[in-house]
Amino acid sequence: MTPVIRPLQPSDSLDDLTQLLHAAYASLAAQGWNFTAVDQPVEVTRQRLAGAQAFVAEQHGRLVGTVAVRGPKPVGEAYIGDPSPALYTTPGTAILSQLAVHPDCRGHGLAERLIDAAEAWARAQGFTQIALDTAEPAAALRARYARRGYVEVGTVQWAGKTYRSVLMCKPLGGPTNHTNARS
Repeated sequence: MTPVIRPLQPSDSLDDLTQLLHAAYASLAAQGWNFTAVDQPVEVTRQRLAGAQAFVAEQHGRLVGTVAVRGPKPVGEAYIGDPSPALYTTPGTAILSQLAVHPDCRGHGLAERLIDAAEAWARAQGFTQIALDTAEPAAALRARYARRGYVEVGTVQWAGKTYRSVLMCKPLGGPTNHTNARS
């Protein structure tokens, strides 16, 4: 059965969502990258979803994927405890975060479908570009986003992270243009 992608509902368990994030990001932690989602508590999941539209992939009643998207942060608002980079406060910019696919469900294009949902939502809301950040040494992740039209536009060093992050951005005019990369 193909997972169904839908908006996160108030009845969905943030405990289950947080456990999904931990499982999905464990392979990144094993490479020495302490992404926030590696071990964030449920309260941080709740904070990161505040003001965002989250989408989940559900299969047989189980959450197997997720992504969040939101509009720009107000100038001066922190992003996971750090000052927001200028890109994240630029009017017309949507921010993509917490993309995760359970390891058992990788390799079937689920991450692409989740990003498609986030980008479609951002377009429908009138955003003109979408931005994200990922670990600079995470070449496979950077390549995935580049295939979808995201361009590296800067770097940021988040407090307490073992890596520098690359800021990436993509214009949202017109239909999605990407190759059929697999999650």
